Amino acid sequence: MPGRSGNGAVTRSTLRQQIADALRDEVLAGRLQPGQEFTVKEIAEQYGVSATPVREALVDLSAQGLLEADQHRGFRVHEYSVEDFRGILEARALVTDGMFQALDNGHLGYRDLDDPRTAAAVAGIRRRADEAQRAAAAGDLTVLIGYDLRFWRELSSMFGNRYLADFLHRLRVQSWVCTVQHLRRLTDLRGCLWHGHTELVDALAGHDTKAARSIVAAYNADSLALIERLATG
Repeated sequence: MPGRSGNGAVTRSTLRQQIADALRDEVLAGRLQPGQEFTVKEIAEQYGVSATPVREALVDLSAQGLLEADQHRGFRVHEYSVEDFRGILEARALVTDGMFQALDNGHLGYRDLDDPRTAAAVAGIRRRADEAQRAAAAGDLTVLIGYDLRFWRELSSMFGNRYLADFLHRLRVQSWVCTVQHLRRLTDLRGCLWHGHTELVDALAGHDTKAARSIVAAYNADSLALIERLATG
């Protein structure tokens, strides 16, 4: 964590975000388990910072649905049910379908995908897609999560609505937290993880939203089936 600067408000805000990001990564890595409890004091001591940015970070993560606040016991990692996962997938599908509909209607808030100025952005998204695909094929969940979140963040940003992009990012973080709580039980994830990122980019670059919808629908169905299977043992 960085030391204090002349601007205490900026430093505290930076600490707040860094702590929130670090704890989110701990949850996604499975090092903070569902139901695990901790206090502001424990986290402050762990990171060697004051209680104020820690409390703010934990409140932020609670608002995002990753933690639960208990007035008397501190905070605990939220435990997602299969029904929660089903609801998240439904919400995700509605957001992505809205993106595809915007492409169908020619109402991209950013720029048309055929515009040469978007070439660098599309190339970057495709690189994320390739990296995510390789990580999925290798069964490397931690690497996959990082590239997958960046992939969807950059892809949704192409549509020019930051509220939509932020909402989808939050849903994807929540779905990964839920998924991790189940996938960490498996010792070999090769062949279990979705790896259609590049296929989806190619479909959208070709304005083939029918294919894109089919890819996402199959992805959601496979993900739900896997979680249901793991949840029932």
